[in-house]
Amino acid sequence: MMSGRAVLVTGASRGIGRAIALAFAERGDRVAIHHRDSSDLAVRLRDELPGEGHAVVRADVSDPEQARRMTDEAAGALGGIDVLVNNAGVFLRHPIAEVSYEEWREVWRRTLDVNLVGPANVTWSAVRHMRPGGRIVNVSSRGAFRGEPESPAYAASKAGLNAMGQSLAVALAPLGITVGTVAPGFVETDMTNEHLKPPRGDEIRAQSPFGRVARPEEIAAAVLYLASPEAEWASGAVIDLNGASYLRT
Repeated sequence: MMSGRAVLVTGASRGIGRAIALAFAERGDRVAIHHRDSSDLAVRLRDELPGEGHAVVRADVSDPEQARRMTDEAAGALGGIDVLVNNAGVFLRHPIAEVSYEEWREVWRRTLDVNLVGPANVTWSAVRHMRPGGRIVNVSSRGAFRGEPESPAYAASKAGLNAMGQSLAVALAPLGITVGTVAPGFVETDMTNEHLKPPRGDEIRAQSPFGRVARPEEIAAAVLYLASPEAEWASGAVIDLNGASYLRT
């Protein structure tokens, strides 16, 4: 008999997703590690995870058919889906005064397809495999609230993800499924290394009164809470994880 919960984490081969996958596995859960084009990293992580029954699944979540097929594959490998973490995303720079109209339209399309429509399609598919007690956690961003002047599509996509999560928290409550969201600021990962080098890195760290950025494990801890049985009454919440670098009312 399979032990632990069945957890699908999108964008799990590196960064925040990797930390989330590790955190669930360390608590005895079975994890499906989703990736788009980093098979080596995903397989390596699967082999490193404690416990048994983990799987690797691949898809470009911006493709509706791939998103649905990947989710069904994860459910088949894990024996269902108890927890979905929508973490996969892209951050593309496109200052409005610097890019062509063609570039502008392409970045908006790609960003919304990956960061918003993709999670919507994966969520629709995952709900078909969930029972009462299911948990959905979306990984949003501080940028949804303060804006991203050089990447407005990113900020818009994350604001949309917040709204989607709150809408589905109401829609899915009668089924016993909760939906929560975490909104990190800067996180120290391999994808943000260039941004965190001096002098810009010093400016970024100074945004928080703690004088640093988040560690992936800190984001994973909040995701674990929202995915826990005790977090039912937090359904619909958007939890800020930015070290007091941006305070909203």
